[in-house]
Amino acid sequence: MNFLRRGSASTSDQPADDATDDAAADGRETVVVGDRTRTASKGRPTPSRRDAQGKRRGPVAPAPKTQREAMKRAKALRGTKDDRRTAAAERRKRMMAGDDTVLLPRDRGPARAHARDLIDARRNLMGLFMPLAVVIFVTVIVPVPQIQAAGSLICLVMLVMMALEGVLLGRYVVTGVRAKFPDQEIGALSYGWYAFTRATQLRRLRMPAPRVARGAKVA
Repeated sequence: MNFLRRGSASTSDQPADDATDDAAADGRETVVVGDRTRTASKGRPTPSRRDAQGKRRGPVAPAPKTQREAMKRAKALRGTKDDRRTAAAERRKRMMAGDDTVLLPRDRGPARAHARDLIDARRNLMGLFMPLAVVIFVTVIVPVPQIQAAGSLICLVMLVMMALEGVLLGRYVVTGVRAKFPDQEIGALSYGWYAFTRATQLRRLRMPAPRVARGAKVA
């Protein structure tokens, strides 16, 4: 029977300790009355979650009282938007120029820059990929069976030729980059896919912008 009493005593002491800790955390005083421990009231209502979050976030700016104040606030917001627009335009300009500090990770490094030069110096049939997509769309919506059949055949032949050219271009770029940078690890799949995706874009839409002319000899 003694061990039951000891277990019950230890169990009853645990909530008292927890209550004491909670009271200490809230800054409340604990009062011992006989064998029980009571916590004095905080003297203030418990704040709601919305009020607590509002205090953490800080005060909300009051609504404008006059039209002049509203126009002033709108002008300040417009200035912030103009600053962001200017920063975005400057970032895009640097990306087009090939600045490594703002380029995407896939475009950074001298090896990637050399791969882009090898791609941009060639005349690729894959550059017609986007116009070919428009032709495919037109042949689908035109309700003439003869045009649809001819368009489908032409598009199929073009796609096969582009796929073969993509494989050859990938091998050409990987070989050229490995010869230029023999100490770096050049992944065939990574650089081959990079060459394919860039070659399928229109020349004026490529980013970074081409820095070599078509037909130029890249050392």
